[in-house]
Amino acid sequence: MIEVSGYTKRYGRHEAVSNLSFTVQPGAVFGLLGSNGAGKTTTIRALVGLTRPTSGTVRVAGFDVWRDPVKAKAAFGYIPDRPYLYGKLTARELLRFVGQLYQVPNSDTEIDRWLEFFRLTDFGNELIETYSHGMRQKVAIVAALLPDPPVLIVDEPMVGLDPHAARQVRDLFRSHADRGRTVLLTTHSLPVAEAVCDRLVVLDRGKVLGEGSMDDLRARTGTEAGGVHGDSLERIFFRLLEDELEEGRRAREEAGVAGVGA
Repeated sequence: MIEVSGYTKRYGRHEAVSNLSFTVQPGAVFGLLGSNGAGKTTTIRALVGLTRPTSGTVRVAGFDVWRDPVKAKAAFGYIPDRPYLYGKLTARELLRFVGQLYQVPNSDTEIDRWLEFFRLTDFGNELIETYSHGMRQKVAIVAALLPDPPVLIVDEPMVGLDPHAARQVRDLFRSHADRGRTVLLTTHSLPVAEAVCDRLVVLDRGKVLGEGSMDDLRARTGTEAGGVHGDSLERIFFRLLEDELEEGRRAREEAGVAGVGA
C-alpha cells in the first residue's frame, strides 16, 4: 500500500506540489497523469526517499519513508525515468548483485528467465555502458522486479521502449498488481494510462484536477461512456484543464470586483 497525505513540496517561493493526498491499495495500478512540470516526478522522488517533503507524509507498505527509510525502501522496487546503472558491469553482473542484495531464491534462474523475456540473453555478458537507452530501461525494469517487491514505483516507464517491449511492460505491471501487489506509475501518455490504470490522479502545476476511475472522471466532466472504451482519457484530461482555467478566470474576476468594492 502507498499512502500520501497532505504532501507539499516548495522550492523557494515555487510550490511544485500542493497538498496532495491519495492512497493506492494492494492489487491496483494507480497512475499519476500530467504534462511535463505537473509535479509527477517530484512526487515520485518523495515516495522513494530522494526529496524530503516540505510538509505532509508519505508511507510505503506502512512505513514512513523519512522516519523508517530502511524498511520502507526494502518494500519497493523503483524504476526511474532515466535508469542509473553501473556501466562497467554487465547486465548479468548487475542483476546478480541485486539478487544477492535482496536474497532472491534461485536468482540465476530468474535472471536467465528475465533476460530471455526481454530478448537480452545475447547481451547479458556485455557491459551496460554499451547498451541503448531502451536496453538499459529493460535492465532497470528487471532489477526492480527481480525481488518481487510488494510495491512497485515507476516514473515514465515506456520512455525509450519499442512498441513490443512497451506492451510487455504494461502487461507486467497489470500482472504484478493482479497478484496482490501495489503499482504506482507516472506518465504523460494518455493511452498508457487508459490501458493499464485502475485509478488516476490528474495533476497540473502541482495541483489535483481530478481523481478516480475512468467512470469517476467521466461523471465529473460530464462526458459519456460509449463504444468500447467510452470517451477517451484525452478528452477527459482536456475537459479537466478547461474547467480549471474557467475556475481561475472566475476567481480573478471575483477578486477584481471585490477590489473595486473596497
